[in-house]
Amino acid sequence: MTNSPGRTVTANLALTLDGRYNGPDGPDDLNAILPYVTTEVARNHLTRIWEGATTALLGRRNAEGFLGYWATVAADDNADPRDRGYAKWLVDTEKVVLSTTLTEAPWERARVMNAPAAEVVAELKTAGAGDILVNSSVSVIKALLSADLLDRLYLMICPEIAGGGQRLFDDGLPSSQ
Repeated sequence: MTNSPGRTVTANLALTLDGRYNGPDGPDDLNAILPYVTTEVARNHLTRIWEGATTALLGRRNAEGFLGYWATVAADDNADPRDRGYAKWLVDTEKVVLSTTLTEAPWERARVMNAPAAEVVAELKTAGAGDILVNSSVSVIKALLSADLLDRLYLMICPEIAGGGQRLFDDGLPSSQ
């Protein structure tokens, strides 16, 4: 990872012990991960990383999924205060959604950009202040890792083996040395 000038780009992702971000039943199979992302440790961790961020960078799939979930948490007085804090931040903050198929932003204070993640991040780093947070958008995280544009990568390792599903780190990646 790099120490580049301008805004800090931070990414956050939960993985299983075998390096998977979903299970063998496809992108919606989060059975090995979900019990752990709602723990005290996970909630406190996410709070630490979103508090300094002023921009959320999302792939289309996460943007659409997050909208359906986090907007309701933001309005839920009974939600865990940390979840509600993140939800309100996500609803209220600037969101940049990377997509080749969307023509309109899926929610308020969002804009869609049909451009490579590296180009979008280069542009975002020159304008504004505060961190840029990529939370669980694997396509964006992979692209930024490939371009060496992540300043921080937080991985929460869940003590489960998914046994199948997609991996964050594919074989054949160049060495970081």
